[in-house]
Order: sequence, then structure tokens, then C-alpha cells
Amino acid sequence: MQTARRTHGFTESVIREMTRVADRCGAINLAQGFPDFPAPEVLKEAAVRAIRSDVNQYAVTWGSPRLREAVAAGYGRWYDLEVDPDRHVTITCGATEAMVAVMLALVDPGDEVIILEPFYENYGPDAILSGAKPIFVPVQPGEGIDLDRVAQAFSPATRAIVLNTPNNPTGHVLTRAELEAIAELCRRHDAWAITDEIYEHILYEGQHLPIAGLPGMRERTVTVSGASKTFSVTGWRVGTIVAPEAAGDAIRKVHDFLTVGAPAPLQEAVAEAMETLGDAYYQDLASGYRSRRDLLMSSLLEAGFRCSPPAGAYYVLADFSGLSGEDDTAFALRLAKQAGVAPVPGSSFFADPSDGSHLVRFAFCKSEDLLREAGRRLMATFNA
Repeated sequence: MQTARRTHGFTESVIREMTRVADRCGAINLAQGFPDFPAPEVLKEAAVRAIRSDVNQYAVTWGSPRLREAVAAGYGRWYDLEVDPDRHVTITCGATEAMVAVMLALVDPGDEVIILEPFYENYGPDAILSGAKPIFVPVQPGEGIDLDRVAQAFSPATRAIVLNTPNNPTGHVLTRAELEAIAELCRRHDAWAITDEIYEHILYEGQHLPIAGLPGMRERTVTVSGASKTFSVTGWRVGTIVAPEAAGDAIRKVHDFLTVGAPAPLQEAVAEAMETLGDAYYQDLASGYRSRRDLLMSSLLEAGFRCSPPAGAYYVLADFSGLSGEDDTAFALRLAKQAGVAPVPGSSFFADPSDGSHLVRFAFCKSEDLLREAGRRLMATFNA
């Protein structure tokens, strides 16, 4: 019997499997990163209006003009980046589709793609699906990037480096010095920077700096983001790509054959939110998540986990080795079944599972009441 060739070597999503475990156990789901609180009213009302106005057929394959214009305006307002909505912006079915579309368009079989780890679980499979070889560079959680190790990972076969800032699962926010060093390596080796910036507005320390804004990087950077995290609509699947025109043309072709286009009425709603919601919305977004972060961190530390507060995104990567000698999968399953709190096993974020065998990841994109209850359960389990 023939087997699927390009999926050999990786498994289904551990994150989504832990959601299924949480559902079966009736556990609080701190595994998958979706909010349990409502999206902004302006967004929901705009979606309803679009549907009632019969915006129900295909949008332009690479995105509705209104949303592309809103995205371009946002990059100008937030980062002083000049983006042409017609030549540089593509709208996709979420940032997940965006990442694989970019890889399939720009990476060839035999190329190498550098991925900093721990990493969001899709990046390695995306490279493999493109026929490329992922090259993993370890980064110690809670520490900065070892730029010497990154430099050593570049080779004549390097086609791209994947950057995720703020980072999932560590919460690390790339500093200007780190970005400038990586930009220099990309220029020297004629490599692409593929950046996942889906958490760009969920920031507690530091500053979000798109690498595309650094000298010589506009023509070799593809920036991925989307509406899921910023507007708490992970199920809407509206992602964005900003790329140089030639690269964007190739990406649009791949996107067309992957999904044809993102949902038309939801594109109009996201555009209205981007046009309407001002700086106060984004400040309140980060402030609300900071409170949730601090609430969960306090409970985890009191329960006996070792962890550092993330500078961005909405996850805590926690070391449980002082609580149990189990591996991460056994520990995560036991937490779900006995404590009633489901995290993600840390090994899913590493190329070598043993590197994450003492870690689990908790998502704090939940109501404060739910986080308090999760903390109470964890402290009752380990402080009994």
C-alpha cells in the first residue's frame, strides 16, 4: 500500500488533541489558544451587516480591496511602513494557511529553513511539506537568542529563517539587536525572513519591531499576521500577508489553489474593526492580557512550577520537574484527568521531544474567573 510521502515524520496537532482530552475530561482547557470571551461588538455587528447585505460570494482571491487597504493603513500607522494594498497585501484563511502558502511559494525541495525552537508546531511540517529541510536552533526559554548559534545554522542551502515575535510558546519578544543581527545574516546569505507576527498587539515588555522595517529587509521579508488573536476571533480564519510584489504574486498563486479565498463577509467585518478601533482598543487588549498573565503566573508559582513571565503573546511555558518525574505527556494527561486543567505537553514545541519533556504550556486567553478556578485546582493538587 502506498503511504502519503510528505507527511511522514510528523503527527497531528498535539494542541488540538489536548483540547479533545479536555472536552472528554471536563477539564479547564488551557491548552489551545482561543479566548472564552466575546469579540468586540463592532466586529460582530459588521459581520451581521455584511451577511444581511448579501456579501456572501467569493471575494477577490487575494482579499477584499477594503480589507487590504485597512491592512496597509495599519502598517503605516503602527510601524511607519509604506505598504501598497494592491501589490503587497494578500488575505488568507488564517495565519496558518498564510505560513504554508508562503513556504510553498518561496521554498524549493532541497532548501533549508531555519526555525528557532521552541516553536509553534506548524513550522516544521510547513517546511517539510515544501520539500525543504528544517534546521532547528535551540533557544533557552526565558533567555535571549544565541546569535552565534543562529549564524552557524546558516549555510549555502539556507532559503529562509522563520521568526515568531512575540513568540509562541515562550512569549519572547525579539529585541532590536536580535533583529538587526538576523537581518544582517539574511542579507549576507540572500535568505528570506518569514515572520509570524500574529501576537503583535499582545505585548507587555519591549517593543514590537517588524524586521521588514530594517534596512535592506523590505525586499526579503514576508510578514504574516491576522485577526484571530487581536480581535478574539480564532474561528473566523482571516490572515494577512505583506510581501514584496514578486514574492506576493507567487504566494497569491499558491493561496488561490489552496483555499481560493478567505470568508467574504468576515473580511468586511475585520476591515471595519481595523478602520474603527483606535489606539485605546489595542492598549486595553494588552492591559487585559497582562492582568490575566499575572493571575496565572501567581498560581503556577504558588503550585510549584518554575516559569518566567512572558513579554508578549498569551502563553506561559512552565517547568514541572520539581513537581513530578513524569514525562510531559503523562503529566499533561494527569493534570487534565486529576486536576481538571489541561495544558500542552512541552515536547510538541521541540524537534527533539526530550528537550521539552519537563515542560508544559498554559494559555491564559481566558476569563479571569476561569483562570482563578484553574489556579485553585492546580494549587489544591500540588499543595495538598
